[in-house]
Amino acid sequence: MKSKKYFVLVMIVLAAGVAGGQMFVKGAHRPGASKVAVVWTSGDSDVAHKVCFMYTHNAKKQKWFDEVVLIIWGPSSRILAGDKKLQEGVKQMIKDGVVVQACIVCADMYGVSDRLREMGIEVKAMGKPLSDMLQSDYKVLTF
Repeated sequence: MKSKKYFVLVMIVLAAGVAGGQMFVKGAHRPGASKVAVVWTSGDSDVAHKVCFMYTHNAKKQKWFDEVVLIIWGPSSRILAGDKKLQEGVKQMIKDGVVVQACIVCADMYGVSDRLREMGIEVKAMGKPLSDMLQSDYKVLTF
């Protein structure tokens, strides 16, 4: 039930942005605003499959942004390590040019760092890189 509410809310926000002829992220049409970092923290597979992955992958494939980064943080690292469909989705995103990174502290807490690396994910300390993104020209979206 909770994931359906997230899905509906995100779809409404996306539709409002499209209907208004602009991205829902303030300032997204400024020159040079071509980078998005998607921070995936949810341990809910519906949020991953039906919202986070759909948006992130399409942001790259449809060229909504030049650079798309997916950051795996917290419970998302655990769910990814155990879900074959999510693993296939991440591998396809990487193949299509999405930069995928994971927080090593979180992945270590769940005992999945090696599993994530096997998928081609860069596992590293993410506090500073995310802080740098927040202070630069990245748009940051969290699921």
